[in-house]
Amino acid sequence: MDEHREVEIKREEKSNNSLVGATFIKYLAYIIIFFGIIWFLIHYILPMF
Repeated sequence: MDEHREVEIKREEKSNNSLVGATFIKYLAYIIIFFGIIWFLIHYILPMF
């Protein structure tokens, strides 16, 4: 008894808005970390020299 069934697999893709939002938050976090490191260098490391 070989029964061949076709199973349709639906992929749930992220909506465009959530993908844009997630990317925006990720890059915003990168920018905040970058400026935090720059601020630290200017205020604490640079005055040592």
